[in-house]
Amino acid sequence: MKVIAAPSANYGARAGPPDMILLHYTGMPTGEAALERLRDPAAQVSAHYLVEEDGRVFALVPEERRAWHAGRAFWRGLTDINSASVGIEIVNPGHEFGYRAFSDAQTLSVINLVADIRSRWTIPDSRILAHSDVAPDRKEDPGELFPWKRLAEAGHGLWAEPPAAPGAPLRAGDEGPGVFALQAGLTRLGYDSAPSGVYDGATATVVRAFQRHWRPSKVDGEADGETRARLIAVLRLAAADV
Repeated sequence: MKVIAAPSANYGARAGPPDMILLHYTGMPTGEAALERLRDPAAQVSAHYLVEEDGRVFALVPEERRAWHAGRAFWRGLTDINSASVGIEIVNPGHEFGYRAFSDAQTLSVINLVADIRSRWTIPDSRILAHSDVAPDRKEDPGELFPWKRLAEAGHGLWAEPPAAPGAPLRAGDEGPGVFALQAGLTRLGYDSAPSGVYDGATATVVRAFQRHWRPSKVDGEADGETRARLIAVLRLAAADV
C-alpha cells in the first residue's frame, strides 16, 4: 500500500497511545476539497489519513499525535476520543451531497490501512468504530453504505447476523423493562444511552447509529427483533474481544 505524504499542521499531543480506530466519510463534494480543508490551519480539523475513491491513501498527521476529527463525542465513558483514536477520513460526498457506495479500490485501501495501523498499536475489534457511533446526535458517517461486514470478514471489527428475535418492535413513546434492557445493552456496548425505561428521541438516535453500523439494511430508529438480536450478538462478541 502506497501512502502519499500530505502533512497537516492541525494536531496536538495525545494523552496516551491510541487504542481505537474511528472511520469517517468526508461529506464534501470532492476529495480535493476535503484534503484542502483537513490541511487548512484555519479549519482546525484534521485526521491521520484520507482515503480517496481511487484507493490512494494520504497521510496527514503522525499516528503518535492527536488529530482533530471526532469533536464532541463519547464511548464507554471516554469523551476525549481524539486522544484515543486514529482517524481515517474516507472520501464520499455523504448524505448531504449525494451519498453513494464506497468503491472496491477504496474499501481495499481502508482494509489494508486498518491492518497496517493495528500492526503498530493494540486496537481491539470492538474499538473499530464509526464517527456516528461516538457522536450519534451529530454525525451519520461513514453511514449505512460503508461495508462493515467486509471489513470484519478481513479481520477488523465486529459483525454478527443472528436470527431475528421475536416480539413487537420498540419505538419512540414506549416505556417499560424492555426499553430499559435495550438502553442498558446500548450503554454496555459503549453508547451514551443511560437506561431510563423511556424510549425517547435520544434513544431513537442511538438506535439509528447502531443500525448504521450493525443493521444497515433498515435505519429507522426502531428496535425491531433483528436490531435487538444483533445488539445481543455484538455484545457477546465485544465481551470476548479481550
